[in-house]
Amino acid sequence: MSQAANNQDVLTLEEVAGYLRVSIQAVEELAERGTIPGRRVQHEWRFLKCALENWLCGPDDKQALLNQAGALAGDDSLPKMLTAIYAKRRRPETSKSVEG
Repeated sequence: MSQAANNQDVLTLEEVAGYLRVSIQAVEELAERGTIPGRRVQHEWRFLKCALENWLCGPDDKQALLNQAGALAGDDSLPKMLTAIYAKRRRPETSKSVEG
């Protein structure tokens, strides 16, 4: 069940700067780069306080691993590396199902 955000949960650029204790310019730059969670509504930035709190806590372990895996997605050396890993473990790269 989700709860609608009230006016105090939605922050302006200036309010976020105060909340984070940084300059307005720093918040705007972070938002433009997508570093902090926010949305542009017409020509003004808006931020959910709970999203900022989650961002401040940092990514959880699962999200950090997913981010790292995504960084390797286009790496051409992965197939060769996987083959070497499985060979060293003396295991096949694909598992065969056992019917019984």
